[in-house]
Amino acid sequence: MIKTITRKHALALPLAAITLAVSSAYAAPVVGPNDMSFYDATPVAGTHGDLIAYRSTTVSLGDGAPTTKAWTVKYQSTNSKGASNVVTGTVIVPTDPWTGAGPRPIMSYAVGTHGLAQPCAPSFQLTKGTDYEAANIRAALKAGYAVLVSDYQGYTNNSTPTYLAGASQGHAVLDIVRAATQLNDAGLTATAKTVIWGYSQGGQSASWAAQLKSTYAPSMNLVGVAAGGVPADFVTTADVLDGSAGASFLFAGIIGLSQEYPELIPLNSLTNPLGQTTIARGKTECVFEALFDLMNHNLAEYTLNNQSLHQIEANVPSTVTAMKAQDLGGDKVSVPFYQYHGKADEFIPLEQAYLLKRKYCAKFSDVTFDLFPSEHIATQFQGAKYALGWLGDRLAGTATKGSCNSTLPDPVSTANPGGGNFIVSLKAWPLTASVGLKTLAQTVYLPAASSFTADTDITAKTLKGSLSVPDFKQSLKILGIGSQVGMRITPVGDTTGTATLDNNGILKVHGTAYADITITSLSGIPFGDCKTQTPVKFPLDFEGPVSSLGNGGLTFTGTTSFPLIKGCIISGILSAFMSGSGQTYTFTVAPPAPVRY
Repeated sequence: MIKTITRKHALALPLAAITLAVSSAYAAPVVGPNDMSFYDATPVAGTHGDLIAYRSTTVSLGDGAPTTKAWTVKYQSTNSKGASNVVTGTVIVPTDPWTGAGPRPIMSYAVGTHGLAQPCAPSFQLTKGTDYEAANIRAALKAGYAVLVSDYQGYTNNSTPTYLAGASQGHAVLDIVRAATQLNDAGLTATAKTVIWGYSQGGQSASWAAQLKSTYAPSMNLVGVAAGGVPADFVTTADVLDGSAGASFLFAGIIGLSQEYPELIPLNSLTNPLGQTTIARGKTECVFEALFDLMNHNLAEYTLNNQSLHQIEANVPSTVTAMKAQDLGGDKVSVPFYQYHGKADEFIPLEQAYLLKRKYCAKFSDVTFDLFPSEHIATQFQGAKYALGWLGDRLAGTATKGSCNSTLPDPVSTANPGGGNFIVSLKAWPLTASVGLKTLAQTVYLPAASSFTADTDITAKTLKGSLSVPDFKQSLKILGIGSQVGMRITPVGDTTGTATLDNNGILKVHGTAYADITITSLSGIPFGDCKTQTPVKFPLDFEGPVSSLGNGGLTFTGTTSFPLIKGCIISGILSAFMSGSGQTYTFTVAPPAPVRY
């Protein structure tokens, strides 16, 4: 009997080897078709991180993007329950050679909410030039990274995204790294230093990837993770989102989790006819369309018997089980971790994000936490240069002490109340401004302490704000003689106008600021009230990606006319050289620096 079993095992070994060889052959990556059949989720043999198919593509990342080569990829990953799945994504590599030490570094860029419709996926939007996160991806490419962008699970044909299913997203973010190294023409190596960066849904994904890495992708050379706007506590976040400006995120999250956990969230039996209709519509919308479609709606409008979120949690406790399965902080992060959040974040509560920092610190994780002054969307791009700089230091091998030992009291949210309009508040944001004087052919630079304060109400499509410019002196040559000219710029009334955000994430601002310009002195000699006869009109027109709200790209340029200067004995001379049409101006509004906690 023993000899028989031994013989069977001996025969089984070469048979298993043959089977493995055949499976590996079938699992070898292939050039995929150029039509939509590329997105078919055909099961394959192999393991997570295996590249299934690829095809060349082009990406459009806006002005200033480096030249790149890119591929759409399809690879094997794992869902939140451990089952194999098929995920798509994009691999982007700069064509300029990497000149740093070692192989080209890799960034797995974890995107935020894009929407539930298939065309919303990054692999579609990047090719069309409509991805609202293009500015961050562009910055990473300019820093030399190969940037890998997972679509996450559910953007294959006839699928629905498992939106906010944390482990699934974390797996997808990790697996695309291994898949990309199987692209022969990409020139990427499995030993390359790798970083992960994401915000909002992407911050959740990056955090899950950081927690899972040591057991799921132990051989990855991960050196740092940056995660912002992290929804670490799903139940708490859901409560804030319900009936608020960010209600669409809760609605999409319930749809996504019901795809991953249908046995825990029986969506069809929980929703009324309006809910069924809204779910169907939600699956056809991208992020900004859904945002405005569901803004300030309560979940109870869509549920059977109009049950509230809290009633459903009490009556169907399995829904809470599914939500709590997405909570972060249960495991140590084994690499340096940069976490950031907006103090005025009206979608993702600050308190639960800071509690995540405490949980990680309690597990001896190396965490650095930065707090930015803005709301959710502006902070995504406001924190970009800091996240990218911090990750660059990790690539360079610079040690970080983190901020787990911070002695500052816990930060307190300044978010606008929920259930109202979607308002982006700019509170004393630094203003970098210059005015070109046509006749003198010289430029006046406003002082560094200048600022701009405004409430941009995206729902009401209005802008209301004000300039603040301290008195200053400027060196100018008048009649060939250099003089220190004292100046005062005094706002007249509010800066007012319109502000809109379209479904592609394009911000459009059209407003007007008025200001009196006073010459207070010339070469230190005061000359009385030398002031423009009427206020100067500064039209403020901008059209560009919403990322400009936070990344320093919010710039207004134009041409205006300076009225005659009256009120002092040298009014005529000043008017001759400083008044008239054709005066140019540039105003750039950028966010304040963060506070480290």
